Parts: sequence; structure tokens; C-alpha cells
Amino acid sequence: MNTHDIKLARQLYQFLNPLDILLGDRAFCAYADLIAIKKINCDAVFRKHQARKTSMKKGKIIGDCDKLVTWYKPKICPKGLSQDEFDALPQTITVREIYYYIVIPGFRTERVSLITTLLDKVTYSTLDIVGLYGQRWDVELDLRHLKTTLGMDVLRCKTPSMVRKEIYVYLLAYNLLRGLMWSAGTTYGTSPLRLSLQGTRHHLNNFIPELLATSSTKRQRIYHTLLKVIAHEVVPDRPGRSEPRVRKRRPKIYPLMTKPRHELRKQLQTA
Repeated sequence: MNTHDIKLARQLYQFLNPLDILLGDRAFCAYADLIAIKKINCDAVFRKHQARKTSMKKGKIIGDCDKLVTWYKPKICPKGLSQDEFDALPQTITVREIYYYIVIPGFRTERVSLITTLLDKVTYSTLDIVGLYGQRWDVELDLRHLKTTLGMDVLRCKTPSMVRKEIYVYLLAYNLLRGLMWSAGTTYGTSPLRLSLQGTRHHLNNFIPELLATSSTKRQRIYHTLLKVIAHEVVPDRPGRSEPRVRKRRPKIYPLMTKPRHELRKQLQTA
């Protein structure tokens, strides 16, 4: 984790409430991060960093593929921490290490190692923690929908205040679509997580002219029709689905814009 990521992580910790559980990938699985989360009376479930080796020879075994290990304070101050903050860290921390195998074809790795501060095996079983970390993939899908499906990967505003407003508009639109999916799923007995966000977006765009043109008495009936149509857009369960990380549409052969537009115009005029 670089200095910029550490600053973002510290800002994230400010929004945590006591007894919250933070899910994160291996970039967050650092000694200082675990200490910082425990100081605010929270817990964490992180993917184990690839630099740390997994071995069942060390630590106290408390179950199948489940053990308690002691992590020691690094000898060198990591980037993003001042020397005073590094000196204030305790010398050791006890964490719980869980590893399991993914046997579904298509995944990039067969072995996943988790690090958590939830040490009580009776209260937090191994399967519960594995299932909890599996829910983090839904967050990745939500971010992909925001950036790719709704097109938030390219922001067009120039000033910081307008960029924030643009992001807020994307979030409002996303929450509107998710609200429609939730209403459709709960009304017609379908899991909202199995409904198509892109299909909901298309149906809403098709129904907007009718909702605006009709009277208030007929608008409720059209709204329920919209929910019924959305409820039929069920995404099939595809476990282990693996898609190539490629782009379908090829970019144009023009060079990238590396200078301000007025400078490029001046070059064209003087050429």
C-alpha cells in the first residue's frame, strides 16, 4: 500500500462505528491497519497479503484450516507513518488466519488466506467468516456498475466542487435503480440481488415518457407494471463465471491528448 492509499484508509476508518466489521482486500492487510482498527473497537476480515507466507506449523490450531498466530511489529517504519506513530505501535498482535480452497473452475487462485481480528471461534465460525468475505464480491460488482454500467469511469467536470456534484448525481441515479429493483423483488417474490441493473435502467428509460404524460390516477398502475417488468429481468445464477479482461470496442488510432486544447490548436495553425 502506497502513501496515497494509506491516507485514504485513514479517512475510511473515521467513518467506522464501534463493533463494525471492515472487509478489505490484501492491500489493507498490514500490521498498522489492524492495530488502528482494533483501537476504535472494530474488527476486520482481510485477504492475506501475498508477501506473508501461510504455514500451519506456527500458531495455535483451533480448527481445520483455522489457527491463531502472533504478528510482530515490523522492524522498519512503513511508508505513510511518522516515526512517532510507528514507535507508538504495540510489539505484537494476535490475529486469526483462515485458509480455504476454491474448487470452482475459472477462479484465478485455488487457495485463499484470510486474516481477521475475530478470534472467538464459537461466536464467529470458520464458515461464517468465509461467507462474510465472499460478500465483498458484491461490493466489487456495485463499483463496476457505477463505473462501467452508468459510465462514471470518465468524469467530465473540471473543478473539484463540480466533480463532487457529478459523483453525487451518479450515486442518486444508482440508488434510484437499486430502489426500483428492491421494490420489484419484494413485491413479486424475487431476490433483488438477482435482478439486472442494466435491464432496470432500460425499462425505466422506456417508462419515463408514459409516467410523465399520464395522469396521477394512472401513474400508480403504470408504476406497478414497471415493477412487474423489472421483476422478470432475473440474472441466472452462474457460479464460477470467468470472463476475459479484454475490451470489445477497439480505440481509435489517434494519439492521446497530452497538452491543453489551445496549445494543440496553436500547433495546427503554425504548422
